[in-house]
Amino acid sequence: MASKIIIAEDDQFILKAMTTKLTKEGYEVKIATDGVQLMDMLKSYIPDLIILDLLMPKKDGFEVIKEVKEDPKLKNIPILIASNLGQENDIQQVLNLGATDYIIKSEFTLESLVQKIKNILK
Repeated sequence: MASKIIIAEDDQFILKAMTTKLTKEGYEVKIATDGVQLMDMLKSYIPDLIILDLLMPKKDGFEVIKEVKEDPKLKNIPILIASNLGQENDIQQVLNLGATDYIIKSEFTLESLVQKIKNILK
């Protein structure tokens, strides 16, 4: 059975590229374009991984991580941050909040994204 991934990302270009690549790799992909939509989706759909942008409308990634990690049903879902915030303190903050790993959008390739996902889901 395919691993289930939710991508929470408001940049349509990045969202389309990630969705296309991960679908081709055999993952079941659902998308959310803001943090509120993601949290609503998690009420009825539990993914194996969340790929989360930090800067999104309505509810940012920092708030989403806190909410996911405080929910007993959701807290064990790995969260891979994909953000343009590349400063050490931002990265450290989300890892301290419970994110599993972090990629900087301007520095990653779709291949390296797939590799990170495979490593997390092992």
